[in-house]
Order: sequence, then structure tokens, then C-alpha cells
Amino acid sequence: MRRVLQGTAIVLVSVGFFAFMTNPPQDHEYQGVKKCGMCHKKDDQGAQLKVWEGSEHAKAFETLKSEESKKIAEEMGLSAEPWEAEECLKCHASGYQEGAAVDKKFKVENGVQCETCHGPGGDYVNLHRKADKLEEAYANGFVKFDDVEAECRECHNEESPTFPADGFDFAASWEKVKHPIPAGK
Repeated sequence: MRRVLQGTAIVLVSVGFFAFMTNPPQDHEYQGVKKCGMCHKKDDQGAQLKVWEGSEHAKAFETLKSEESKKIAEEMGLSAEPWEAEECLKCHASGYQEGAAVDKKFKVENGVQCETCHGPGGDYVNLHRKADKLEEAYANGFVKFDDVEAECRECHNEESPTFPADGFDFAASWEKVKHPIPAGK
């Protein structure tokens, strides 16, 4: 009986986590990369904005306007343009969800922004850099990762019509996008 309960708990937690990552709660407001970049552009913070700006994530929404994306959408039988279709936006844009709470300066056109992975920042933006406030930041929408590769594979998987035949090379991809805060900061 104990094993059944433990197994059930693991399944429920896993399903809940997947549901959160694909449809994060809308009670936290998306701020957008410009707001995050105000602090995360500094060298002492690891210059994360610069890393993002040089990544494919920053261009993810724009790729949906390419002729190739239009052709893929047509082949998939989508009734909307790729830049309007949930099937595409779920991996190409932050805060696209209908009814998403967004700051007035937020732009979905900025693609896969900080908050796709770290959670909508409206309620943690002033907390997450303070060691004594980190738990409060988590309680207010800041996402803590236990398995970064699993998070990346939420979009980089066989469901993608452009998934490479040889698979997703997490290690090589992570080297391009990782953006740690320097030790001691």
C-alpha cells in the first residue's frame, strides 16, 4: 500500500510540474526581457542579457514569420499563421497564452525570454537576488530547476517538426545558452 501511495504521489507531482511548465499560473505577471536585462546585463551578474541576445531563443518568435515556418504550418494543417498558432507559440514565445498577465511593456515578439524558464517575474523580480528572500521568491513564481535538461526537452523534442534526426544534443546546446551568476554573487 505504501508503494502504491508513493508511486501515486510521484505521478501527481510529475504531472503537476509538467502542467505548470507548459501553462504556468497566470497570477504572476510577465515582465519581459527588457526588465530582466536591467540587472542581468551587468558583468557581475554574468551578463545574461548578452548571452540571451546572441541565442536562438531571442530570435524564436521571428523564425515563425519565415517562409519555412509558413510551409511547416501548412503541412501541419494549422488554421492560423505560425506566429499566431498555439502549437508554435508554446515553444517560440513567452507569455503568449490567452489571458496571460503581462506588464504593459512586455512584448511576446521578443521570443523565448527569461520568464519561459524562470517563471513570470512580476512578484519575484525584487526578491530573487537577495539570499534571505530566495524562498519568498520561489513562493512568488521564481522557478528553481532540479533538472535543466528536462526543462529544455519540454520544447526540444520529437514533437517539434524541425527536431533533428540525430536528436537534441543537450550538452552542446547548454554550452550556448547557459548563463550562471558568477560564484560569490
